[in-house]
Amino acid sequence: MSVPHAALALHGVTKEHPGSPPVVALRSVSLRIGDGEFVAIVGPSGSGKSTLLAIAGTLERPTAGSVHVAGTSTERLSDRALSGIRGSSIGFVFQQFFLLPTLTAAENVACGLLYRGLPPQARRRRAGEALDRVGLADRKTHRPGQLSGGECQRVAIARALVGDPAIILADEPTGSLDTGTGDDILALLAGLNAAGATIVVVTHNMDIAAAAKRTITLRDGKIISDSEART
Repeated sequence: MSVPHAALALHGVTKEHPGSPPVVALRSVSLRIGDGEFVAIVGPSGSGKSTLLAIAGTLERPTAGSVHVAGTSTERLSDRALSGIRGSSIGFVFQQFFLLPTLTAAENVACGLLYRGLPPQARRRRAGEALDRVGLADRKTHRPGQLSGGECQRVAIARALVGDPAIILADEPTGSLDTGTGDDILALLAGLNAAGATIVVVTHNMDIAAAAKRTITLRDGKIISDSEART
């Protein structure tokens, strides 16, 4: 059986935060996410989930170890080069959406392409296509204040996927939504994964963990279990 390309690979990643004594958030974590996987990362508060996501997304640098995104080693890259990796290879979805209130849904999504060097017309076209994919074809000109929470999260997901990143990293994407709307977002993520998107979700929501094809459990900064893809 062929081994899938690694959208994300961490090797011996440790993260210490300064203090007396230092706080060790991650302890020699190694993992590999192949193209097309849908992975849930779970664990109690303080287990290192958010730190792991931040390091995977190059938002933080590890104290030790290496991070590869779509085959590119990141540990020796400059901050500017890391920004380029984030802009080209990683899509982010956060619990609080982080949409710009004065921009329309389409304009918010197009912001995900600002570092791609595309002309405005191409950005608008691709933003429209991304909103179509998340079921918001009729909400393109609406601003966040005119959208429901679930619709805002769909816009955020469209912004994450508009540039066809190697991987989408989602931090509690249903955390601020009611159960029904959260189920809709879960179904959307599953559908995007079925269409080929690589998705890693940090979550306390066990429905997401159950729907994911692989679940990684963290405790005290270490991986204590890793359930590989079910068939």
